[in-house]
Amino acid sequence: MDTFFVGLLAFVPIAIGAHLLGVSPSIVFFLSALAIVPLAKFIGESTEELASRTSPAVGGLLSATFGNATELIIGIFALKAGLIEVVKASITGSIIGNLLLVLGLSMFVGGMKREKQTFNRTGVLASGSTLFLALIALVMPAIFLQTAPTVDGAIVEHLSVLVSIALLIMYAASLFFSLHTHKHLYTEEAGEFESKWSVTRSLLTLLAATLAVTWVSEILVGSIEPVVASFGWTQLFVGVIFVAIIGNAAEHFSAVSAALKNRMDLSLQIAVGSATQIVLAVAPVLVLVSLLFSQQMSLVFNLFELVSIVLSVIIVNFIVADGESNWLEGAQLLMAYAIIAIAFFFHP
Repeated sequence: MDTFFVGLLAFVPIAIGAHLLGVSPSIVFFLSALAIVPLAKFIGESTEELASRTSPAVGGLLSATFGNATELIIGIFALKAGLIEVVKASITGSIIGNLLLVLGLSMFVGGMKREKQTFNRTGVLASGSTLFLALIALVMPAIFLQTAPTVDGAIVEHLSVLVSIALLIMYAASLFFSLHTHKHLYTEEAGEFESKWSVTRSLLTLLAATLAVTWVSEILVGSIEPVVASFGWTQLFVGVIFVAIIGNAAEHFSAVSAALKNRMDLSLQIAVGSATQIVLAVAPVLVLVSLLFSQQMSLVFNLFELVSIVLSVIIVNFIVADGESNWLEGAQLLMAYAIIAIAFFFHP
């Protein structure tokens, strides 16, 4: 698997070179997408190496901080370019992608050679309930705007900022829960990771990968509008499917790999935990960062996005409630993702 990601690094100079040479934006878009995948992988791996050398609390905080660095960087450049709908769509896509595509594929491949796989039901349900409660923050602004359509835009902006602050507080509380008061629920993999890199190599890799992701992300975002015009896709579809999958590709591989090794606790922590981080950390940070640009991002998502997210959370909570999974449940999650993706493709 590492060889595969190392091979993909070749797309980093190729994407940058294609951009500098003025190659078609459509080609640059897909080259940039392929280039970001291994960079995201090495950001995650270097963070994991550094986390293994610290206390569980510090290690968890490091992983939480850099776990969604790629999505944040892409989102910030998209905000700078005024692509607000792409940013919101990528948030939607990251949530449903982690819950349905990643978790579904993990359960499917992990259960193909086993009658069932088990995991810590209490820990997963705690994460699931946190995610479900966080959805209130995404739903309420939209309901507020529907019930008060004539309200001033500044009020919606203030509402989004205050809700974002509340989400970050909830995120801090969830970290305190998982890293301190109830860390025993999340230590299934504790002590199994052995450091392979030195601290210097880890830091240099993290720095280099982050800088490269920043450069390539700017190129990717700059090619989105030409791609939308060329293929006739909507910004909603590009954000939900492409941008979301690109930013989470490395985590997708990690979750599926863990499931193949029958480490479903780890697989679920990656999938559900990443979706939770998107709602509690990435979305509010992007709202606050958007205050620095000419166009501000609100937490008002359209009804189609909200229904997709809520249904994804509900079906996952149903499936993990018994603390067991099998290949059929994985197939059901994958089919749910396929249906939603098709609907987004045809959505105007």
